[in-house]
Amino acid sequence: MITLEQAKKLKPGDILHHVHNLNADGTPERWKVNGKPQTWKRNPGRVRVPIKHRLYHHDYLTEHNLHLVNLGR
Repeated sequence: MITLEQAKKLKPGDILHHVHNLNADGTPERWKVNGKPQTWKRNPGRVRVPIKHRLYHHDYLTEHNLHLVNLGR
């Protein structure tokens, strides 16, 4: 699980590992940060980070699903 402050400091190219979803060989899914995090001045508890998995799976990491990923090493 990553914190809100860690999510705000992510950079393009950082790797995140999914907590629940596993690959066929048992390793956690890798998600790559695809752009810079978007934050709001009016609501500092909000963040949106574009991420991608493999070639065609794109999604956003938000404050609601931060508990689903860990920082990759």
